[in-house]
Amino acid sequence: MAVSQDIVSSLSDGTVRQASKPYFQQEAYLRPATIQCHASNLLHLPNGDLLCAWFGGNMEGKPDISIYLSRLVSGKQNWTEAVRVTHDNTRSEQNPLLFREPSSGKLWLLYTSQKGGDQDSAVVKRVISDDDGNTWKDPQILFPEPGTFIRQPITVLDSGAFVVPTFKCRVDPGQKWLGSDDISAIRTSNDQGKTWSETAVPDSTGCVHMEIQRLRDGSYLGLYRSRWADFIYSSTSPDGLSWSAPQPTSLPNPNAGICFDVLPSGRVVVVYNHSSKQNAKGRRTGLYDDIGDEDDKRQNQIAKHAGKEAFWGAPRAPLCVAWSDDNGKSFKHRVLEDGDGFCLTNNSEDKLNRELSYPSMVVGGDGTIHIAFTLWRQTIKYVQIKDDFFE
Repeated sequence: MAVSQDIVSSLSDGTVRQASKPYFQQEAYLRPATIQCHASNLLHLPNGDLLCAWFGGNMEGKPDISIYLSRLVSGKQNWTEAVRVTHDNTRSEQNPLLFREPSSGKLWLLYTSQKGGDQDSAVVKRVISDDDGNTWKDPQILFPEPGTFIRQPITVLDSGAFVVPTFKCRVDPGQKWLGSDDISAIRTSNDQGKTWSETAVPDSTGCVHMEIQRLRDGSYLGLYRSRWADFIYSSTSPDGLSWSAPQPTSLPNPNAGICFDVLPSGRVVVVYNHSSKQNAKGRRTGLYDDIGDEDDKRQNQIAKHAGKEAFWGAPRAPLCVAWSDDNGKSFKHRVLEDGDGFCLTNNSEDKLNRELSYPSMVVGGDGTIHIAFTLWRQTIKYVQIKDDFFE
């Protein structure tokens, strides 16, 4: 069902309510602390609390963009007011990622930090909390190589190694980044994050936002957003380290974020936009057109790959849940949230953007699926569903 501006305004109080659905669904509109909210990330804590981080400010790419955090205390029905966690007023800080160290219980918040709309300038920073996210230490640069981006959860292998899926925003000197030469890579640490190695995913140009999940047979599945705005791509690995080249799945993708997880039954569940450039009614030059600098004389990025260039502006809606019982080879799907998905602008101040996008998902111990996503870049919507959603 499509939401309205009135609903967003009246219900953005963080209260979890039962939705009127033929299946179980509870939902809440989180309380935004800023004009724009985007790119949420969920994490369950051992005490039952659920954390949600996102970036907020005036507009993506501007230096007031920072990371915010809200908490749903175990047993409660109200998300807390958002608290600002990062405070660098010179850079746009985006794509938060929450991770809890299995051995120490320390909580990591990773995020990207870039100059303006130049994703090729991004580095990855980390802040650490010793008290489950109530207080945070000073930020450190974790991955200093410019153009390094993150979005998806850290995987812990049986060996104890940490695997961080990343993507590299690449562009030739003197050109403005548009995303047409991005690739995926994994960062691996065998010493609890003290040192890292990097391995590129083969033939992954245009495949970004890699998420890694372990299948029931012990192998690993990776799913990717497509810069080409055509399909979600997938690759496989026997060990979480060596990956096959990504191949298109049957699920469409409009060059927007996805997420997935594997249920205890082995079912693969994906949250994504069921749209692609085939549904586009217009096209943007790039993601940061709204904050363009008239004094910036750089040429737009020239595509290097025949017939392949990043496509921006395909509608980011409907937001759907797909499921597969054959390890991602075939899928069924159902609409979670509907709308026109208009995203030819990122303007939240004038309420022009209407995307339903960038989902994050965690599965609770009781099987409840928790999902958060961007609602029109005005707030983060939180949803709970259960097994009857798939019936």
